[in-house]
Amino acid sequence: MNTPTQSGERTAHLNTAGTGRMPDAVHAVLARATALEDRYGPAALRGSPPGAPHRRVHARLADLLGVPAGRTVLTTGAAQAFEAFTRTTVLRPSDRIWTTPHEGVAHLHALHALRERTRCRLEVVPLRPDGDLDLDWMRTHLDEDVALVSVVHLSAACGTVNPVEEIGRLLAPHRAQYTLDASHSVGLLPLDARRIGCRLLTADGWRFLRGPQDIGFAYLAPHPHDDPPGAPAAAGPVPPPAPAPAPTAAAVVALGTALAHHARAARSPQPDLLPLLRAAVHHTPGMELLAAGGRQAGVLAFRHAEIPAAAIRRGLARRGVVLAKTVAHEHPLHPAGRVAAPALRASVHHDNTPHDIDRLRRALAEVLVEERHAAAVPARAAAGPTAAPAPGPAGRAAAGPAAVAAPVPAGPGPQPFPYRTARPARRRGHLTLHRTN
Repeated sequence: MNTPTQSGERTAHLNTAGTGRMPDAVHAVLARATALEDRYGPAALRGSPPGAPHRRVHARLADLLGVPAGRTVLTTGAAQAFEAFTRTTVLRPSDRIWTTPHEGVAHLHALHALRERTRCRLEVVPLRPDGDLDLDWMRTHLDEDVALVSVVHLSAACGTVNPVEEIGRLLAPHRAQYTLDASHSVGLLPLDARRIGCRLLTADGWRFLRGPQDIGFAYLAPHPHDDPPGAPAAAGPVPPPAPAPAPTAAAVVALGTALAHHARAARSPQPDLLPLLRAAVHHTPGMELLAAGGRQAGVLAFRHAEIPAAAIRRGLARRGVVLAKTVAHEHPLHPAGRVAAPALRASVHHDNTPHDIDRLRRALAEVLVEERHAAAVPARAAAGPTAAPAPGPAGRAAAGPAAVAAPVPAGPGPQPFPYRTARPARRRGHLTLHRTN
């Protein structure tokens, strides 16, 4: 929804990568459907004929992903769909799984569980010095022992767009099953799952598609052993690879409206606001952009050299500008996640305007002045003739540019998976992984 601030101005929502702001039409449909479902049960939303809302959603998903109808599955989220897939994946102890530094912790937990169950190896594809995935490393180390390759289309850590079609062409002659997490790219970037060549594509409905919470979907491509050659495609939705939690009927109806809204918006040219966002942050004194590879879309991560991210985020929120704070355990393999200091993440969509970016620029300048003043007052009061220089506002030495230039995974051989058992940390299956080396 378009929530006004205290001054009556619409909130500048720059956190679509976390939770998209539902269009008013989607919110209204969700409210009506939830009320009907609460009062009369899910049967009230089945439509006429029965199952019509689900069929409409699957047809719209097929158009969105460029895939045949009947190959999509609705779940409560991408992480749940991916976990269902890995739960029934059969691997040998000699097999290898590849993941990347862009992988989110929920998917890492599923891969960790698969490794523990099958006793296979879990390796991390390194990044090049420029922050892109090292495809030359993949070509050199790819063999028939690589059984599963998990790739993120758009990194939620810093907005890197990975070359997913090139990876699909690289893997096509081999036995490796290719899974793609499109949670932060669907609704933002065009997708053609068949051109990508992935076996499984998972995504959330509440980010750039701006649908309701707790609904996602997966596309499961036909496997060469699914049907005999020349056999007709199966009728009806494909069953999930393992039992996965299903979304509520109200969420399905609302997602259908969000997909229709997105399809209409996608037909009109949309301005790319990322260069404006990058310029606004880059020209703010003390702000440091986190490197994001050769191609970036929609998402920008940054931190201040002295002022904690939490303080900046709170100050921006008071001024009607909403963005996210990222912490290391969300992307523990990414170079940005190896720095203890949290970062800020802003994300833009066609719902945003240049005015939103200008509000961020002005609000950032005000917050930095406010925070420096707040830090200077107690420092002057405590300072004496022999007082040492005051620490940063968080009670620690200020982090300089070196804090951002975290090491990039590299090396001539496979990168081992450096984490052990995880513990719950936050909702949606997010876990904290602990280093073993």
